Amino acid sequence: MAAILIRILSKRVCQLSFHHQPHTVKNLHTTATPPLLSSSIIVSSSRLLFSSSSSSSSSSSLPPADSSIGGSNDDAIPAPSIPSSSSSDGSESSSSSNYSQYSSERPFRILGLQQVAIGSLNSKEPLLHLWTNIFGLTKIGSYANIRENVNEDILLLGGGGSSNGGSSGKKNITTEVEIDLMIPIDPNKAPKVHIPPLNHIGLWVDDLPTAVNWMTNRGVRFASGGIRRGASGYDVIFIHPKGNDEYPIGGENVLIELVQAPPHVIEAFTTATAATAGTK
Repeated sequence: MAAILIRILSKRVCQLSFHHQPHTVKNLHTTATPPLLSSSIIVSSSRLLFSSSSSSSSSSSLPPADSSIGGSNDDAIPAPSIPSSSSSDGSESSSSSNYSQYSSERPFRILGLQQVAIGSLNSKEPLLHLWTNIFGLTKIGSYANIRENVNEDILLLGGGGSSNGGSSGKKNITTEVEIDLMIPIDPNKAPKVHIPPLNHIGLWVDDLPTAVNWMTNRGVRFASGGIRRGASGYDVIFIHPKGNDEYPIGGENVLIELVQAPPHVIEAFTTATAATAGTK
């Protein structure tokens, strides 16, 4: 009985396949397909296999099958490129790891902000009026240097140096910032200390020669002139705003002055850092 039923069912399946196959193929050819894409269906005993061809791409351009595909959107969208370097075992480390490495081997410290230099073309009087009469800062000196093409007035911000009555009278060197108001001696010569008006910033360094040597070996570009005596009597050097092929690291379009900190400044910053660490 079972054998008879099997033969009947098999015959019926064959009849259905024969009668419906032309209709199915006809529908495939009349059904709209996406632009530039045509599909044919291959019928097997277990599943439908779709093979596609496109006039704009080939199957070789498709990504290979990977178990990681089909995860989150973060997996599908490429992440921004992050600088990396190869470690001793050949593997790559992220930039954050590189920063940690630099921090652990850096033989000097950037202690704090030493100065902000502001330039003007014709006269220092408007700058002086703003920073002394309006803001209340104290002028503590003047400086001129033909080689540097600069004539400047030196003001003091913070640390008890302001004349607005807000100071407790106790100086704190770690909060003092020098404000340099500059005009060029000759506007037609370089360096043009008035371009840009917010000309440069200065940073205290505890060991300037060591810092310069270390940075140079790692591709930092310094402006011509080397280490020399600055307006406030301390040794200084400038990091060039832009790198070049030989020294690719510059100030990212900012002129940066590194200033050798005197012993009392180093001591003050060391004490302040230790005190801050003790409160955490």
